[in-house]
Amino acid sequence: MSKEADLATKFWKALKSDRTVMLGLPDVDGGRAQPMTALIEGDHSGPIWIFTSSETDLVHSLDQQGRDAFIHFQDKGHHLFAAVDGRLRIDTDYETIDRLWNPFIAAWFEGKDDPKLRLLRFEPADAQIWLNENSLFAGVKMMLGADPKKEYKDKVGEVRLN
Repeated sequence: MSKEADLATKFWKALKSDRTVMLGLPDVDGGRAQPMTALIEGDHSGPIWIFTSSETDLVHSLDQQGRDAFIHFQDKGHHLFAAVDGRLRIDTDYETIDRLWNPFIAAWFEGKDDPKLRLLRFEPADAQIWLNENSLFAGVKMMLGADPKKEYKDKVGEVRLN
């Protein structure tokens, strides 16, 4: 498996497990991002789904064609970090809403037919992914004269996610 494929696989696995991302539009509100819960289907590439309210500034900034957007992500253990560029749009497919619906989403809405419910579809494109899997050992290796940059070069990469 290539370094890029390995990084992508680890990203999708971590995102499926931890799910909290910072989502933003680069040209809206100074490029500030907000925390959102991300849902993915399967184990690899595909859209990242986010349920939100029609009353959010993010939704008000979107149109039918969608907009360039970004996601920043770090897993709970701080082992993986990612900056992902992509395209964000509102999706109105009721079958997708029905398929992704769960008790955590239900807690925020008056049901699947809530008029405020919006499903966002983030189509990831390019990402930069960093692994921090052995940070404890990097300091020890450095004290023993090893160059941590040599090992770290395989822990970061530009990855195409679609």
